[in-house]
Amino acid sequence: MTDAETPYVAGPARRPVDRDALRARIPGWGADLDPADRPSYPREVYDPAATGAHWDLPEAQPELRPRERSVEHARLTPVFGTSAPLHGASGAVRRLAYRRFSEGRAAHWFLLLLGDRVDAVESHVRSLASRRPDDPVTETGVLAEARAHGIASRRGRVDVRHQVLDPVVVAGPWVAAVGAGAWAVRALVRRARR
Repeated sequence: MTDAETPYVAGPARRPVDRDALRARIPGWGADLDPADRPSYPREVYDPAATGAHWDLPEAQPELRPRERSVEHARLTPVFGTSAPLHGASGAVRRLAYRRFSEGRAAHWFLLLLGDRVDAVESHVRSLASRRPDDPVTETGVLAEARAHGIASRRGRVDVRHQVLDPVVVAGPWVAAVGAGAWAVRALVRRARR
């Protein structure tokens, strides 16, 4: 094999391509060279008049509040979602992820995950302040374990070893929150007695 045939050898950026040699060596090579054989070819032709488009860039949707965008992009897309605007501490964490880090960095995605966790905590706190707070007993399905054959439904499942973690994952945060609350109340009572 010569240097021209080896793709990982340093050399000129553009090497001459011997189409006949490639076609002989690789079955089916060059099947899409002829535009007539490519079903996508008409879409590859730039012809705005054929689509009915009368603009180069669509009219931008009004940005009523500042929207997050990745640092890779110079501007927002012409149309963007507004159904779940950023809010509270979780919004600040997500804005930081978009403002500081590229989408190619793990820190960007870590901060977005952290923002989701913060949003979950914020929604639990908001529910405690409402007239209908979250009910961890019924909403986590704990009662269904006894009523809907919880043990029997687990037989034959692949994830049997992980099932012992289910109560920890579901109830753990609630137990930790109750423990932290009890610790805080106890500390306040001790401080009040002094």
